[in-house]
Amino acid sequence: MTDEISYILAIDLGTSGPKVALFSTLGELEGYEFEETPYYLLPDGGAEQKPQEWWAAVVKATRRLLARFDLPVKRVAAVCCTSQWSGTVAVDSQGQPLMNAIIWMDSRGAPYVRKITQGVPSVSGFGLSKLLTWLPLTGGIPGQAGKDSIAHILYIQHAHPKIYRQTYKFLEPKDYLNLRLTGCFAASTDSITLHWVTDTRRLSQVDYHPKLLRMAGLEREKLPDLQRAVDILGPLTPQAAGELGLPAGIPVVMGTPDLQSAALGSGATRDFAGSLYIGTSSWLVCHVPFKKTDTLHNIAALPSAIPDRYLISNEQQTSGACLNFLRDNILYHQDELLTEAGAPDLYKIFDRIAEKAPVGSGGLIFTPWLNGERTPVDERTLRGGLYNLSLQTTREHIIRAIFEGVAFNTRWLLGYVEKFTGQRMDPLYIVGGGAKSAVWCQIMADVLQRGILQVKHPILANARGAAFLASVALGKLRFEDIQDYIQIEHKYTRNPDHQPVYDGLYREFLNIYKQNSPIYARLNC
Repeated sequence: MTDEISYILAIDLGTSGPKVALFSTLGELEGYEFEETPYYLLPDGGAEQKPQEWWAAVVKATRRLLARFDLPVKRVAAVCCTSQWSGTVAVDSQGQPLMNAIIWMDSRGAPYVRKITQGVPSVSGFGLSKLLTWLPLTGGIPGQAGKDSIAHILYIQHAHPKIYRQTYKFLEPKDYLNLRLTGCFAASTDSITLHWVTDTRRLSQVDYHPKLLRMAGLEREKLPDLQRAVDILGPLTPQAAGELGLPAGIPVVMGTPDLQSAALGSGATRDFAGSLYIGTSSWLVCHVPFKKTDTLHNIAALPSAIPDRYLISNEQQTSGACLNFLRDNILYHQDELLTEAGAPDLYKIFDRIAEKAPVGSGGLIFTPWLNGERTPVDERTLRGGLYNLSLQTTREHIIRAIFEGVAFNTRWLLGYVEKFTGQRMDPLYIVGGGAKSAVWCQIMADVLQRGILQVKHPILANARGAAFLASVALGKLRFEDIQDYIQIEHKYTRNPDHQPVYDGLYREFLNIYKQNSPIYARLNC
């Protein structure tokens, strides 16, 4: 290291906990730490986390990271956060949470959001007049699965009216962390999008729209003021600085949600460059120079972290979470049949096992809808399953089928994204925890029939994106330069011998959805 190098402290709050990383202003990784936080699933469709546990984990990880390096803290030039999106923290005027945070998996707001979006005549369950109001202004409309931020607020409004009245501001998780860092109640023009009450037709003038607020039943004074993702929100407060072990006054950049930061951190910053993120959930995104919406498949071009660009937004509900399910609920579930601790680094073991199974998993098909789905269908009642089990099915088949099922769902989405953009996305940058798996990258190349570029340190794509955003805010970098600073670990190309097997299984994957969707709707209404 030289004395001229300055660093960004990037905080990436995922569902499983925060990663805190030090990057140079040109995106070179110095080191990172992770601190796990729990989440709480409730029987009524609730999914919550404790904001206080988020902050405690950020402090713990930051102090551990800074203690690892002989790095004068004065060379930390800025702090920037990214986080899970579509979450809601209700805080009072002192910034104290009034209840647990409602996170992106929570569907309790579904009946309330359906009420504000339905009407006669209707299109795909949405009132036509409401579609004609929401779509031109925002680029989308509140999802009826109840997992958008607006649904969370409506749920609090109806189920917890006292808390709703006491709430000073409703904040996204990233914006709650910024409050802890700066004392400022604010949101970025991209993080506020899933409240569906902002006019996004002109990216330079994104603001709340009075008619949308009335239609949603939300009060403007309970929502934060807006800034761009690339703006400097304020200085690090003495209190936050003392807790983190940093000097007070360091600039805190507004930051961006995980979907947008992953796109930056993958290097897919130029128009139509595709990025595939595989984490707990997954998404397939690219920046575009236009505003457009596909309501039938829940795909929209929404404000990105780049001030003059939109980002195609979509989400597959469970990807890496399917492997977590296999590990925690099946293989290492703590009951009377098993009292030993889970095997260390189990994901590497999954990779080795999956490699031993035949391509196509002996005809076994896994559907990865363990928590409903958002795109290319928005159906909260969908559920996962293993189809075509036989006496010859082994654990190897099941594990590989999970990898392949996520890839089939991604192929389903890819077709609609490419139709949306009018562009073939090839190759695709791949990031997130799932991108560490060589076998999964190869399966993606084979199933999607696209080149796959495995970005170096893929699990840190979100944090790297936040660091790049801060570098732009400080004038150290331009958005158009970011791709030049991305390192590719490996390039995967499709194996044409596998195409007939995967094409056939993919057709049956779609048939499984068509045949079973009504059954799931009846079982999980």
